[in-house]
Amino acid sequence: MFNTFDYHITSNLSFLKESKLLIAISGGLDSVILTHLCHELKLDISLAHCNFNLRGKESDDDEDFVLELAENLDLEVFIERFSTEEFAKDQKLSTQMAARDLRYNWFSELAESLHFDYILTAHHADDNLETFLINLTRGTGLSGLTGIPEINDNIVRPLLSFSRQELEFYATKHNIKWREDSSNASDKYLRNKLRHHVIPVLKETNVNLLQNFKTTLDHLNDTSDIVEESLRAVAKRAIIDIDEHKMVLDVLPFKKANNPKAYLYEMFKDYGFTAWDDMVGLLEAQSGKQILSDRYRLVKDRAHLILTHRNTQEDEAHTECSRSALKDTFIIHTLEDKTQTPAGTLSFDEVDAVVGNQSRVVFVDKSKLKFPLSLRQWQEGDVFYPLGMKGKKKLSKYFKDEKLSLVDKEHVWLLISEEKMVWVIDRRADERFKVTESTTHILKITLSVSSSKVEYM
Repeated sequence: MFNTFDYHITSNLSFLKESKLLIAISGGLDSVILTHLCHELKLDISLAHCNFNLRGKESDDDEDFVLELAENLDLEVFIERFSTEEFAKDQKLSTQMAARDLRYNWFSELAESLHFDYILTAHHADDNLETFLINLTRGTGLSGLTGIPEINDNIVRPLLSFSRQELEFYATKHNIKWREDSSNASDKYLRNKLRHHVIPVLKETNVNLLQNFKTTLDHLNDTSDIVEESLRAVAKRAIIDIDEHKMVLDVLPFKKANNPKAYLYEMFKDYGFTAWDDMVGLLEAQSGKQILSDRYRLVKDRAHLILTHRNTQEDEAHTECSRSALKDTFIIHTLEDKTQTPAGTLSFDEVDAVVGNQSRVVFVDKSKLKFPLSLRQWQEGDVFYPLGMKGKKKLSKYFKDEKLSLVDKEHVWLLISEEKMVWVIDRRADERFKVTESTTHILKITLSVSSSKVEYM
């Protein structure tokens, strides 16, 4: 097996030979064999072991085993102990998912702080088949059937082309010891049920199961590339704009597609949506119709779909304002250097002159302001005197003229002085507070908003 492993690294993963590597080691067969193979190949490796404290003395014995192995091979080793059950409870995760998050977060921290180029995990061909079957039984799209990637950012899995049987044979031949996780014998988890009861029957039916499965994955990945290419072509035509609040898409490219549902699924599946028939209906729906996932919403606005984060309490926490502040009026008492508000950070600076036409900046006559100022979201019936125009205008009419979407209007905030609108923030100043020749004190008001774009796929 070593010769095959050496050839695989040289042919397909040659970059590992010149890299600083961190091996995730549990003490089980897979990670122990990966460690021995990489050590024999003289790769630059260190070990990282997680003690999740889930199996009492057995977990501690695993840790001791890894420490002894590292000493015998003269390898650097890192050990981290986790309160996994407490973390799972706090984060409302299953124990398995909590352990996974803790493990990969720690690996990433180690890699970044100690400059490891890649993290190696010991997933093998049987793991790949198990993952495929798990996704299949739970329901998935094409992406869920393409297997575990051999390379995913800085995570590399050099054993994916090897079976567990090959690993066991190598361990027996070279008298390599490993630890058995007692939880692997339990049928509590779906993965173990498949491993113990389903896959053995499949292997008995077809002795070439793993090789045929690999061929199938190769074909599915080729098909996935075609799907991705087609999806990106539609996305390029559909995506109109992305900013800190939303992603705006034209409905026409979806409506013109032979299978709109398929494109909508591939475009939005990562945002947690599941009502795909309703989403197709959204293409023909009236403005204001929306579909929700746990964290996102998709809104129909005229000829567009708009993807935004849902306005949950957690989403609003970054404004450092309470939920009541968002519903009521936010008060600005003084001209401090910076004032944190629901709309962003407002800065007030006295200046000598009006300079340029800057974004998110307004210049006003300070003497016309009466403190405290207030900040609130717009309401039906609001009117203002748009800078450069004579007379007043309803905000709703201004929004219509400016072609603001439903989502855009939700993010409009108003700066108010004694019930008079000073600034439709980031959009239009009010004529009544403008700087004139008689102005003696010019106040520059700047809005700073942290970027939090909705990322596409």
